[in-house]
Amino acid sequence: MMTEQQQAAYGRPHLADCIPDMVAFARGEKKATLYIRNGKLVSVTSGEIIPNTCVAVVGTRIAYVGPHVESMIDDSTRVIDAAGKYIAPGLLDGHCHIESSLLSVTSFANAVLPLGTTGGFFDPHEISNVLGLPGLRIMLDEARQTPMAAYMQVASCVPATNPEFETSGAEFGPEEVAEALSWGPDMIALGEVMNFPGVVYGDPKMIGEIQATLRAGRVVDGHYTWPVHDPRLSAYAAAGVSGCHESVKPEDVVERVRLGIYAKMRRGSAWHDVEATIKAHTEMGVDSRRMILVSDDRICDSLMEEGHMNFIVRHAIQQGVKPVTAFQMATLNTAERFGVARDVGSVTPGTIADIILLDGNLADVNVVMTIARGDVVAEHGRMVVELQPFDYPEFAVNSVKLNRELTPADFEIEAPVASGNVKVRVAEVRENHVETEEVFTEVPVEGGKLSITPETTLCKMAIFERHGRNGNKAYGLVGNVGFHRPAALAMTVAHDSHNLLVIGNDDALMAEAANAVIRMQGGIAIASNGELTELPLRLAGLMSTAPYESVVEQSEAISQALVDAGCTMNYAFMTLSLLALVVIPTLHISDTGLIRISDAGFEKVSLFAE
Repeated sequence: MMTEQQQAAYGRPHLADCIPDMVAFARGEKKATLYIRNGKLVSVTSGEIIPNTCVAVVGTRIAYVGPHVESMIDDSTRVIDAAGKYIAPGLLDGHCHIESSLLSVTSFANAVLPLGTTGGFFDPHEISNVLGLPGLRIMLDEARQTPMAAYMQVASCVPATNPEFETSGAEFGPEEVAEALSWGPDMIALGEVMNFPGVVYGDPKMIGEIQATLRAGRVVDGHYTWPVHDPRLSAYAAAGVSGCHESVKPEDVVERVRLGIYAKMRRGSAWHDVEATIKAHTEMGVDSRRMILVSDDRICDSLMEEGHMNFIVRHAIQQGVKPVTAFQMATLNTAERFGVARDVGSVTPGTIADIILLDGNLADVNVVMTIARGDVVAEHGRMVVELQPFDYPEFAVNSVKLNRELTPADFEIEAPVASGNVKVRVAEVRENHVETEEVFTEVPVEGGKLSITPETTLCKMAIFERHGRNGNKAYGLVGNVGFHRPAALAMTVAHDSHNLLVIGNDDALMAEAANAVIRMQGGIAIASNGELTELPLRLAGLMSTAPYESVVEQSEAISQALVDAGCTMNYAFMTLSLLALVVIPTLHISDTGLIRISDAGFEKVSLFAE
């Protein structure tokens, strides 16, 4: 899958192996391979802006930071004049699922490196839920052939809960976690532990995974959505969970930080939590050093339209965070949280030369050059190096194991009465929020089946197990989608088990969209108004193997088709793709039925109200 030459091209040697070159440079026996002259250093270690600063790089690491020294360079040195510009550490995403961008790792790198993101801590639990350890290994190997400092996490929740509640394509336990953590130091942590009830109530598998991680000397990331003013958050922290991105209020941040948990503040495409959570620092005065800015999920459209970590840092500054502090939240704080501050997160001697240059006001976060491991990889918003495509194995691009055409009858929902009205549970989506509301309403019944039309303002949702394990299917209703005409959306991006999810108000269109996705071997399809709009996602049914710009064009067509049908939520696809994420409050669907999360944990509930 990856040649030794490809891996070596963007290798990141250990500091111990670089020390001879570092001290030889200090003695004057070596010259800088790259030298940045006369910039304003954003010192995230001291909290200062230091003028007239030069940075000397030898190979992949920084050997000197300070005033200009002419003897450090010669004709072989690449000299970059940074006069009038800021020199800052490359930005780090402290919690990100690359799969949510709909891009392969290589395309993701092409998208974010020009924006100043030089690394991240990536939780590939999407592909892991489809392809298991082989899928995780694909992500790691592909990341290693890019210039990014790509630290991978082992998915903790495969499936997100357990097979009683959902069917995924694989299952991870302590043995799988231990194996994956043995693949190298860039396997950095246990990914977000979404089954927090399992931790608190002593589920042996979850406890075993945490133990395997801690024994390997790695850290554990969290995902906790119960109220923070509750002793169970202390239990979660005591179990070794030391970072969590599920804060939605300032109090959530404060309580996590007080318990020693790094609070990750999220600004995804459709989850806008920074504006509220950052008040823990700007209004409540809590120290920022255990606060981290993260993206979690950003679809490719928003990477192009808004940006990545550059956008999130700018957004934090707009909320009143001092610029240097905001940079700390996306560099040093992140690196320290994962124990790799010796390598990334600051422009200091000995660290890997992941550096960005910024023009104009620092608060604008206008990245004009990206340097990764000592090489200039992007200038003025464009890559200046060409990344080689990755060779995917056959099993990774043929993962949809539904071997029959679906028909309109597959989307009929049997009612407990022959006619009249029946009271039902509805999962109501909310714009720019990950959670749903559980509401109750009455819907008409005709011929013993629920009658859902555009006039009812509701949509059916149906889910079909697509991993070839049991053939399960389940049904529910969703509100607030907004379809004002017959329409259907089908997709294999259905967090986290990624079965085939179909949403619509017309059975024939639901079958049409679903069959299109099956034919594509994964992706997204919208059927409406006599048209079919498609976005193929061949890699595990989650990511496109096409170039970044092509995927953005196709994704924008999906978004427009949703708008044309009446669904006008911000980045609506991302919100709708979470309808199968049963670890998020309150009501969601899996292939086993409707799942509600409460203070007691997870429970199955009927579509029909008792």
